[in-house]
Amino acid sequence: SQELNCSQEKFSVEHIFTLKGIAILLGGGLLIGFGTRWANGCTSGHAISGLSDLQLPSLVAVIGFFIGGLVMTHLLIPIIFK
Repeated sequence: SQELNCSQEKFSVEHIFTLKGIAILLGGGLLIGFGTRWANGCTSGHAISGLSDLQLPSLVAVIGFFIGGLVMTHLLIPIIFK
C-alpha cells in the first residue's frame, strides 16, 4: 500500500544518514540521556521495577512514556520527515 511505502521510505537506512536524520538521532539521544539523569533512572527501570511494586508514580511515568511515543510517532515524525 502507499502508506507502507511512505513509512518504509521515512525509516530507511539511507534516510538516517542524511543531515536531518543524524540531527534527529543526536537530539533524541540527548533528550533521553537528560531525562534519564534527571529522573535518576531510565524508562525500562520505571516500567519493570515500579510497576512490579505497584507504584502509582511509575504507572504515571510509563503512561507518559507511551503517550510521548505515540505523539512522536503519529504527529511529530510525519511533520519532521515531510
